[in-house]
Amino acid sequence: MAHASDKYYVPESTRWPVITSVGLFILFGGFAALLNGDDVGQYAMYVGVAVVIWMVFAWFREVIGESEAGIFNDRVDGSFRMGMIWFIYSEVLFFACFFATLWYVRNLSVPWLGGESNNFFTHQLLWDNFQKAWPTNGPGNMGGAFEPMKAMGIPALNTAILLSSGVTLTIAHHALKENKRGILKIFLAMTFLLGFLFIGLQAYEYSEAYHHLNLTLRSGVYGATFFMLTGFHGLHVTIGATMLVVIWLRCLKGHFTPKKHFAFEGVAWYWHFVDVVWLGLFIFVYWL
Repeated sequence: MAHASDKYYVPESTRWPVITSVGLFILFGGFAALLNGDDVGQYAMYVGVAVVIWMVFAWFREVIGESEAGIFNDRVDGSFRMGMIWFIYSEVLFFACFFATLWYVRNLSVPWLGGESNNFFTHQLLWDNFQKAWPTNGPGNMGGAFEPMKAMGIPALNTAILLSSGVTLTIAHHALKENKRGILKIFLAMTFLLGFLFIGLQAYEYSEAYHHLNLTLRSGVYGATFFMLTGFHGLHVTIGATMLVVIWLRCLKGHFTPKKHFAFEGVAWYWHFVDVVWLGLFIFVYWL
């Protein structure tokens, strides 16, 4: 019945959502305890992370097994695509909020506080000695003098790396469609290696920012928005590169066909989304 082309596959009840909830509860409970000075919270977080990681591997193994067994027909494939589209759309809105924050602070809040609009409340009453300048370091230069991150150097190199990874992933996708498995494996491996190289260079950039530029999370609103935007993007690159590794391992096992390979396409969509977000970051955070 599950294999019938006119049936929509509905999985049986599973324990994994419950296990996920337990793992997340332990993780965030441990984090809350750690914030309150309880050393036990650190170990609780480790347990929570271990439970979540185990759940991901076990649950995905079941789903991959269902896919390879031919249970998912075209109707299920269509619902997967729609779900991935909505997921990426939610990610677009996620980053749109951060970009909107940067725009609001830079183009409205700072000029208002600097008296650009001759607003008495925002300038004379709230902060009469505020000087309109970007990047700003907050009241009283509270984080100390710092240097903003320049576009040239590591950011420009990382831009080239991510754009190159988009090219290698596209080549791998076309190789899969043409059933050229050798090219597929090579270029897919190049893609996630470029992704991890990006992460390594960003970690080095953060180290440089903290130790040589004095650019930290305490560096006023500029430091906060810089690390918020680049940090969340780095997290997405890490997640995307990890998903690419999983897809690559599946390719090594002979999974996917030229006609049916939604898991590959879904990860490819996500990776290209991450590339586009970085272009926005490079222009509006580093360059302008």
